[in-house]
Amino acid sequence: MQALHFIIDTLISLYQVVLLLRLLMQLTRADFRNPIARAIVQITDPVILPLRRVLPPLRKVDTASVVAILLVAALKVWILYLLLGYGLPGLHVMLRGMLFGIIDLVLKTYLYSMILNAILSFVAPGNYSPAQSMLASICDPVLNPIRKYIPSIAGLDLSPLWACIAIQALLIIVP
Repeated sequence: MQALHFIIDTLISLYQVVLLLRLLMQLTRADFRNPIARAIVQITDPVILPLRRVLPPLRKVDTASVVAILLVAALKVWILYLLLGYGLPGLHVMLRGMLFGIIDLVLKTYLYSMILNAILSFVAPGNYSPAQSMLASICDPVLNPIRKYIPSIAGLDLSPLWACIAIQALLIIVP
């Protein structure tokens, strides 16, 4: 039963990450001609397009993507509670599970994106990579304020290190 719980939790979490990446790419105005971005759009279109017919965007925010993330988070809490044998969760439990699940997902997505972006910048500096281009467009809005206060040392950008430390601290604070 634990293996089934793990598999379902992992698969739903991976789809949540893809939905979140789509939303973050829209918010940061990432290049959607990027092959990775196109793959993310194709994977999420079956959920987003029907919601988009009903929910108009609010300025820069695609409400269909936000609602899709919330619906998948609710589905995840509901399925995992049923698998654990607790029955249907109450509204309070469902909302709390969704809230902390989404906060955890956003923080971990940024943490892993920054780590991967830093590694890619060391492996192939100056070369074009679709992954690095997408990760940079997602991470730069978080890293730019840090870069204002912590300059590069001998050409080495330490802002991802400080951002990762801050994210790890937040992950410890948020249960």
